[in-house]
Amino acid sequence: MKILFIGGTGNISSASSRLAIQSGIELHLLNRGTTKVEIPGAKTIRCDISKPEEAARALAGHEWDAVVNWIAFTEPEIERDLKLFAGKTRQYIFISSASVYQKPPVHPVITESTPLCNPYWEYSRNKIACEERLNRAHREQGFPAVIVRPSLTYDTVIPLAIGGWTDYSIIGRMKRGQPVVVHGDGSSLWTFTHSEDFAKAFVPLLGHQQAAGHSFHITSDELLTWNQAVEAVAAAAGVEANIIHIPSDFICDTADQLGQGWMRGNLLGDKSWSCIFDNSKIKQFVPGFCATIPFAQGIRRTLEYFHADPARMKLDPGSDLFMDGLIDAWRSGAQALKKP
Repeated sequence: MKILFIGGTGNISSASSRLAIQSGIELHLLNRGTTKVEIPGAKTIRCDISKPEEAARALAGHEWDAVVNWIAFTEPEIERDLKLFAGKTRQYIFISSASVYQKPPVHPVITESTPLCNPYWEYSRNKIACEERLNRAHREQGFPAVIVRPSLTYDTVIPLAIGGWTDYSIIGRMKRGQPVVVHGDGSSLWTFTHSEDFAKAFVPLLGHQQAAGHSFHITSDELLTWNQAVEAVAAAAGVEANIIHIPSDFICDTADQLGQGWMRGNLLGDKSWSCIFDNSKIKQFVPGFCATIPFAQGIRRTLEYFHADPARMKLDPGSDLFMDGLIDAWRSGAQALKKP
């Protein structure tokens, strides 16, 4: 098969790129060539997808068994892709997000038929608009769209709701014995999926004859509380977590005052709710799929990635300032309540 990945070298997509190559797929990566990630065996098409005329020239003469856009976030980007790839690919896969599902959830078990509605997060609403446009193109023009919804998939990032992601700051706090914030009482349930497990389900979808018009989420079946997740990260760092619990609403209100308004979408639009993903549908289309990397193991591999290059272990002073600001605000409020 001849496959095009738009992107393909990121936290989620790199593992799928590597597995695609191992599976004998002729993989082309369309990107600007700015990433340092190497995918041996992949062919690179260098261009800026945000410049449609440049992209059309770079893609001239190509036809594809599947095109995957890992980096589309808005409806205009989908409109651009419809023009670029209509009649030139047998399958088009849009990487959406499991955050599109109804918030707050009215049922804790999430299936692909769970309503899409997120009043808290513009990112998710944009993804919903992308999905709706692709579904309309499939209904009206037969465009071979497939929608895939990852949920907190990690490899080269530290997937914690507060203080995590691409820098090493949360690990620094843990090693210094400083408190780290966990939203609510830490008992809500979440799923963490290693990108290599995601790839095991995703790559077999490439070129799948029966997938057009369908949507899938792909996650691990392991359920952890947020307390357990933070404890696993601390254990991987060789320390114990010093957890302080703060209600999600308070975190979001304080974050607004501290200039971190994105936290409202991150928590109330996603991670503050318990979500249990039913993966029956992807397992029907990809028989034998099973996520096999538990979070306690996967996060150790992630920290090994950080430790392999000191340049990755960068500390962000703003991250510490934000978490300290949250903790100070919470403790100040608690002290005020104790006064006669």
